[in-house]
Amino acid sequence: MTTIAGELAGWALRVRPDQVPEQARRAAARHLLDALGNAVAGARVTAAVAASHAARAMGPGDALIIGQRGRFTRAAAALANGVLIHALDFDDTHAGGLVHASAPVVPVVLAEGSAVSGAEALTALAVGLETICRLGAAAPHGFHAVGLHATAACGVFASALTAARLRGLSEEETVNALGIAGSRAGGLLEFLNTGSSTKQLHPGFAAADGLVAAALAAAGATGPSTVFEGEYGLYRALARRDADRAAIVGGLGDRWEATRITVKPYPACQLMHAQLDAAHQARVELGFGKVAADEITEVVVEAHPDAASIVCAPGKETPRSAYDAKFSLPWSLAAMLLDGSVTIATYDRIDRPEVLALAARVRTEVVDFGGVAADQPGRVRIRTAAGRMVTAQVPRSGGGPDDPGIDALVTAKALDNLGPGGEKIIELVLGLADLPSLAVLIRALENHEL
Repeated sequence: MTTIAGELAGWALRVRPDQVPEQARRAAARHLLDALGNAVAGARVTAAVAASHAARAMGPGDALIIGQRGRFTRAAAALANGVLIHALDFDDTHAGGLVHASAPVVPVVLAEGSAVSGAEALTALAVGLETICRLGAAAPHGFHAVGLHATAACGVFASALTAARLRGLSEEETVNALGIAGSRAGGLLEFLNTGSSTKQLHPGFAAADGLVAAALAAAGATGPSTVFEGEYGLYRALARRDADRAAIVGGLGDRWEATRITVKPYPACQLMHAQLDAAHQARVELGFGKVAADEITEVVVEAHPDAASIVCAPGKETPRSAYDAKFSLPWSLAAMLLDGSVTIATYDRIDRPEVLALAARVRTEVVDFGGVAADQPGRVRIRTAAGRMVTAQVPRSGGGPDDPGIDALVTAKALDNLGPGGEKIIELVLGLADLPSLAVLIRALENHEL
């Protein structure tokens, strides 16, 4: 039987642009636009600045770093762009795999695809998105449960496969690229205990390492074809389970997980978006305008068991950094209740006394809703000083693939994130399938003012 890597490689290299369904092409363009806006908005975050500086030190080349003048080596640009896209934790999430799909893949398309048509760039992007989603969904919460970031563990393979297609590798070389990429899979979640910036770096590592894996394979290096299902392959070594072959390669080309990716309305961990939506609804029902912390005496919020250790652990009510606050359900929920919104600016000040006071009164109840944590319902109960009790709930977070307003959300979010001149970028991305070359978009990004 062909190995999983062999099936993925054969499919990824053979699929033609006209074989990608319209829904998947539109999803690819949507997530490309969302990623580019997030990269521009995240450019001043410390981790993004550090990645851009490091990339510059690697020397000149022919690849773009979003929002920067000049060209850089492809691996360096992929590293920087992956960090830029993920720096604010505002980038998309595939609920089933709990992976940030675009951040490790878009940088490879930008680095390797300048000479291809817009239609081919979208196809390569769709291939990469499909790959990371399927690899993550084959082990629901499996990587996170052992302390690994699924985006990093799975993203390096998606990056390698995307690069292999764009470089025109043979099927044998592509299998080797996937095998090589396996030795770079990882991404420790220890940042959760310190508030440090390593998670912001993970998609950049995945993008750069996958690109390098493809280059090594093209030059003759080899990797194990059993990198997924082998005794020491990805799933047994890093997720403590057997590879789910059907989940990874079943229905390739017919079932597109790339159409099931959620766009984030809030720049925070996806595992608390449904609760933030519910809190916003509760605030509206209470008729609050400007809310004082002492008007709310108690908040009870429900959380999925797989989410609790990430966003509700003891001490989360007093975050240690802005990035740590993005993984604090008590703090972020308090900010939503007091301000009526959670935006990029929300996390500029994590020492606000009124937010900290209310966060201390948020109590979490762990509830097994069934299904995956990133697709959980949101339920919040609020008691006011006047004795009123309000309960609000939503079936799942906004911005999901079934949200009828997802296209409007992406466009509005991109306009905010891209700033002046963003209309041109939006026009080019949404019309990418008809562009003769991705280079047209790359030049526009190079000239876009931050």
